[in-house]
Amino acid sequence: MKKLIFYLLVGSMFGFLASCNFLDDFTDGDSRDNAWISYGLIQKDSASGAFTIELDNGSILYPEENSGWDSQVSDNQRVLANYTITGDKEDIENTTEYFVKIYSLRNILYKGIFNITPALEDSIGNDPIHVKDHWLKDNMLTFELSYLGGNNIHYINLVRKPDASATEPVILELRHNDNGDRGMIRLSAVVTFDLSSLKVAGKDSVSFRVLAKDFNDDDFGYTGVYKY
Repeated sequence: MKKLIFYLLVGSMFGFLASCNFLDDFTDGDSRDNAWISYGLIQKDSASGAFTIELDNGSILYPEENSGWDSQVSDNQRVLANYTITGDKEDIENTTEYFVKIYSLRNILYKGIFNITPALEDSIGNDPIHVKDHWLKDNMLTFELSYLGGNNIHYINLVRKPDASATEPVILELRHNDNGDRGMIRLSAVVTFDLSSLKVAGKDSVSFRVLAKDFNDDDFGYTGVYKY
């Protein structure tokens, strides 16, 4: 069985799609040593209700039938899946497919780019946030973040100013609004942004640069290419 590339979640603060224990609900002789934790995107058939999960490494998971998860997920939903592989389905053109038993699915915030205006500048915020990791998969740009808080709800957006130059790279800003939170607890979050709105007619790719305000007056910068 081919080994999957996977991403481990660091930290917490993610809502469960179901109330099952994240790693403790193993039965039928399954072992924690055989469990995988991976980021993926739900692809759901509207007619049958069945779904698959396309992982960030291109692999595809086929949950076992009558698993009970069909009614709890929606198409194009970003998730962190905890599962055990029960068998190989097939390998076609370097895309490996697996039959799996799902133990839990955590919803990952998945949103588009926000066009900011001067009137919204204050409400969008620009409080410090630390980028621990980031990766690009198709149109999905994912950030693993950390910030200080503990009392209030925080808001994270990827914004583009309407007066930004049309030249490349397109400048984007990762903006954080701590909502007046003065907590001193280090928290973690993962958020994925849909880059589809950056598409330009007649082109098959666009370069972009993401800027963010880090702690201690440090700045974060990342330049990538979105191919579509």
